[in-house]
Amino acid sequence: MSEPVIELLEVSKTYRSGSLEVTALRGVTLRIDEGEFVAIMGPSGSGKSTLMHILGCLDVPTEGTFLLSGEDVMTMDEEELADARNRRVGFVFQQFNLLPELTASRNVELPLLYAGVPRELRREYAARALARVGLADRAAHRPGELSGGQQQRVAVARALVGDPSLILADEPTGNLDSVATDDILDLFDELHRAGRTVVLITHESEVAARAQRVIRLRDGAIVDDAERAA
Repeated sequence: MSEPVIELLEVSKTYRSGSLEVTALRGVTLRIDEGEFVAIMGPSGSGKSTLMHILGCLDVPTEGTFLLSGEDVMTMDEEELADARNRRVGFVFQQFNLLPELTASRNVELPLLYAGVPRELRREYAARALARVGLADRAAHRPGELSGGQQQRVAVARALVGDPSLILADEPTGNLDSVATDDILDLFDELHRAGRTVVLITHESEVAARAQRVIRLRDGAIVDDAERAA
C-alpha cells in the first residue's frame, strides 16, 4: 500500500479581522497517497486557495491535524514550516514567478540556493531538471526570451529540482494557450507515470479531467471525491 504524502483530519481554517470571522475550510478530511495525480476543483470562494496554502505550508489550519509525509505540520514553527516548504513541496504557479534577470538555469537553482546546496551541485541538478522538462537547450535563456509554455516548463523544473515529495500546481495553465496547456498537462502526466505525487488546483474541467482523481470543494467543504474511470 502506498504511503500518504498528505493527511488532513477535520481541518478547519478561520480568518479573523477584528470582530469579523470568515471560515474558509470546514472539517476537511483528506488523504493523498504517494504517486497520485489529484485535481482540486471548486468555484470562487470554495476554499481552493486556502487549501492550497495549507498543503504548501504557506498557512496552517485553525483546527484539525495535518501530516505532510508523516510530519505534523501543526507543531512546526516558522523556520520549520519554511524548511518543510523547501524540502517537501515543489510549487508551480499560474504567473510562473520566474526572476526576469536570471537565466532559466539560475531560476531553477533557486530552491537549492536557499537550501545551501553547493554551487557545482546546484548547476548539475538544475541541468538535469531542465533536461527532464525538455529544455536542456534553453538553460542560458532568460524568461523574456522564452514562450509562455517554455516559462512554465522552467517553473516545473524548478519545482522538481529539490526532489520534493509533492508537486503542488496552482492554476498552472491559466496563462497559457491551448497548445501550451496540453504540453504542460502532458508533462504532469509524465511526472505522474514516473511516480510523482501531483496536486493540481484548477477551475477548468478539461484540466481536471487529466487527473486520476478529482476532489470538489464548495463552501469550504469537500462535496465530492471521485476516481476517474480507467
